[in-house]
Amino acid sequence: MDVKRIDQGLSVTGQLRPTDLSEAARLGFGSIICNRPDGEGADQPGFAEIERAATEAGLDARYLPVVSGAVTDADAEAFGVAMRALPGPVLAYCRTGTRSTTLWSLDEGRRGRPLSAILATAKAAGYDMNGVARRIASGGRVPTDGAEASHTVVIVGGGAGGIAVAASLRSRKPDLDIAIIEPADVHYYQPGWTMVGGGVFEPATTARTMASLIPDGVRWIKAAVAAFEPERKAVILEGCRVVTYDRLIVASGLTLNWGGIEGLGETLGRNGVTSNYRYDLAPYTWELVQGLRSGRAVFTQPPMPIKCAGAPQKALYLSADHWRREGRLGNIEIDFFNAGPVLFGVKEYVPALMEYVERYRAGLHFGHTLTRIDGSAKRAWFATKAGDGSPSTVEVPFDMIHVTPPQRAPDFVRASPLADANGWVEVDQASLRHTRFPDVYALGDACSAPNAKTAAAARKQAPVVAHNLLHDLGYVRAPHVAYDGYGSCPLTVERGKILLAEFGYGGALLPSFPSWFIDGTKPSRMAWFLKERMLPPIYWKAMLKGREWMAKPKAAA
Repeated sequence: MDVKRIDQGLSVTGQLRPTDLSEAARLGFGSIICNRPDGEGADQPGFAEIERAATEAGLDARYLPVVSGAVTDADAEAFGVAMRALPGPVLAYCRTGTRSTTLWSLDEGRRGRPLSAILATAKAAGYDMNGVARRIASGGRVPTDGAEASHTVVIVGGGAGGIAVAASLRSRKPDLDIAIIEPADVHYYQPGWTMVGGGVFEPATTARTMASLIPDGVRWIKAAVAAFEPERKAVILEGCRVVTYDRLIVASGLTLNWGGIEGLGETLGRNGVTSNYRYDLAPYTWELVQGLRSGRAVFTQPPMPIKCAGAPQKALYLSADHWRREGRLGNIEIDFFNAGPVLFGVKEYVPALMEYVERYRAGLHFGHTLTRIDGSAKRAWFATKAGDGSPSTVEVPFDMIHVTPPQRAPDFVRASPLADANGWVEVDQASLRHTRFPDVYALGDACSAPNAKTAAAARKQAPVVAHNLLHDLGYVRAPHVAYDGYGSCPLTVERGKILLAEFGYGGALLPSFPSWFIDGTKPSRMAWFLKERMLPPIYWKAMLKGREWMAKPKAAA
């Protein structure tokens, strides 16, 4: 009996035998639902046998047979009624558990649960419900309407990657039919939040209305994506609205998993707990830095991948530099807890960074993952390994803690046919085209390419996707171009100096400037000037406008 838990009230399994019922009772189930019609298989016990054994084991049993591949709306409704009437938890079975999971999914859709959550829950149990995604989104019923809209190019996401690739496409072919699907009203320049947390930028300078940034001639569909149907060239929106496409570009970004750390949600923004990874919290970081006179300041970094891998230590450096300038550094103990094994993934930049770690007397703790936090008690707990390799937990007191949350692809991406084993949109790392669905491209944080997840990467990826997509549509004759994995991380080691890390696939150094102007392996004031004064206007006025300054794509080898 291979039992797979769907949620607290339901588990599913394949065909049960009468001898399995006593074990089901021992596992704590209160009822059995049979979703397999009698006589479907030659070696299948009839429901009467199952019911008799269930009764002997003290379990309720219900017979709700469903023909494979022909689940009706009435079937799903009856399943939901039985689930709420029978003693729980319920163990439902069919031949493999798929029909039972389908019935649960459709019933959850009827009850208003978000499609992405239903798909993700089912996938976690080992069941792919994308085949009935449109029905789930339609309230668990067979939809009667067709596509709401159809466009040549549909872009999912209005962040850095989505707006940039739309602008790059329009700059190459101004009459191209493009739609952007994005539910948010505000677009953020997220690389600026580190500077907000360091007292350099005002928060308002990092935000603009989405409407002001959507390129002219591009339709804005203000909605949330629920699922993808790449076989049908369709995107399902929440509410079962459907948009079809000739080409799809996924630039959905990633999700900050605040709930992945126990207790974090209850204390964020107070009790000395902050994060530069949220617009409304970055000012609180600066407030804490200014107010801390003595005590312990803790900075954390979760397992990779994360958005801007240098951001956790950027917060540390700017904070420590302020305390040094104010003469408080000797009274403040600084610790950096990193889930990874090294300070920075490209070795050429580590020596300069270590000089600042030593200057600020920061303690480095590798292989430590933040798992729980109690803000009111000013305590944090990290999972690590003891000297013998066994799991261990370390309790750390703090007066201030800057938390970088664990990160993952959005649920509607992770549960979709587009995802790889890790949940990211599966693309060829050079062309950024999907490896299994040739009509699909992806860029930015959501794609599987093994580059650093930074806005600088999206700036270089957007022209690659635009060129290759238009080539595929027959509008561009020049050969395909390739993305080299470029990413940039301006490491703010002190106020007024930055270590400009620029690198590509395999950690190859990819400097944009000659070393006499900016040597990326050494902190410089020129790099700070670039970060503070030049990069914001380059972002707003070039990258998001299709002006590819220093971002022209190169032909594929």
